[in-house]
Amino acid sequence: MEFKELKVMHSIMKALDEEGYESPTPIQEQAIPPILNGQDLLGCAQTGTGKTAAFAIPTLQLLSQSKQQQLGKRKIRSLVITPTRELAIQIYENFCRYGKYTKLKSCVIFGGVSQKPQEADLKKGVDILVATPGRLNDLVDQGIIDIKHIELFILDEADRMLDMGFLRDIKKVIAAIPKKRQTLLFSATMPPDIAEMANSILTNPAKVEITPVSSTVDMIEQKLYYVDKQNKKDLLRHLLKDKSIVSAIVFTRTKYGADKIARQLGKAKITAQSIHGGKSQGARQIALNDFKEGKLRVLVATDIAARGIDIDELSHVVNYELPNVPETYVHRIGRTGRAGLEGVAISFCDFDEKPLLADIEKLIGKRVPVVQEHPYPLVNNFPAVKTAKPPRPPRPARPPRPKKNSK
Repeated sequence: MEFKELKVMHSIMKALDEEGYESPTPIQEQAIPPILNGQDLLGCAQTGTGKTAAFAIPTLQLLSQSKQQQLGKRKIRSLVITPTRELAIQIYENFCRYGKYTKLKSCVIFGGVSQKPQEADLKKGVDILVATPGRLNDLVDQGIIDIKHIELFILDEADRMLDMGFLRDIKKVIAAIPKKRQTLLFSATMPPDIAEMANSILTNPAKVEITPVSSTVDMIEQKLYYVDKQNKKDLLRHLLKDKSIVSAIVFTRTKYGADKIARQLGKAKITAQSIHGGKSQGARQIALNDFKEGKLRVLVATDIAARGIDIDELSHVVNYELPNVPETYVHRIGRTGRAGLEGVAISFCDFDEKPLLADIEKLIGKRVPVVQEHPYPLVNNFPAVKTAKPPRPPRPARPPRPKKNSK
């Protein structure tokens, strides 16, 4: 199938042709027709499936053809809510690319930076607003944003927003937008809270499920290295001697761990930067842009970035630490092997992480192939001993209080 068979309008098709889009991905093929027909939609799709275009293309077309074209200042008619700053920026950039030959204006807002430039963009008039939940509610409360004219409401990465504690913010937005609207909800997984939300905000939705989270992309080659925790840094440096690892995202559980690994790689003359929620938006964006442009070979990231980084040609993903939630493994390795390209996912596993590995293999339905020959094999086949804190020394006894003389 080709995009023109989906009845995409000429101005959008022109932009898609320039982007090199020929055939729609499965989620685009299944989602675009019902959205263009005005249906609500429930999409279950993991990252890397072409989900953004699946909702951006029909949104641009519906708004372009809408009878509610306003005179005077533009009103926000489509609202996209997404969990992270990086993902918000990437969605906004996609709207701009696909809609470059339409008359629609898009804008993106997110926290962690001054709101003044965002206010200036909003005052120029906006048709499509891409936002993170916190900044959106802040600007609505300040009277800077009016969301009373929304025709098309899109929730992206709904399960991730739930994980990040945005459920209350989302409910506040839903209560403020028109009840008569078209709603699209996308989520990689469907936990009970998300299923409940979907039932409450969607009306007779079309349902699209693509590459469920239990499956991994066939093009991704998976490798497992058993290694002691204290030797992971040495194994990582050893593997990065291989020049075929052109670009790699290394995933760790903590912000501190990400910063530490980036410093260690820097000392080994490997260009690397960390990216996580503790860094300023400017620092995160600079690191991400440098990585995309090839100025950095390695990006060390926490899971907040697992679904917020959109890089077409990423050769490797390294799970320096296995995630506590097995679905996160699928999202992490889904960063590579995109757009029909091959990719490699490398995972380190120490003794304490073996239960996490078992959960991952149960989810994906197969064993991750083990690399037997490497210079840092697992030696400590026993649980790590947690060092007990030394007991506090006893407090010195207080001297007895002098008795008051009775008069």
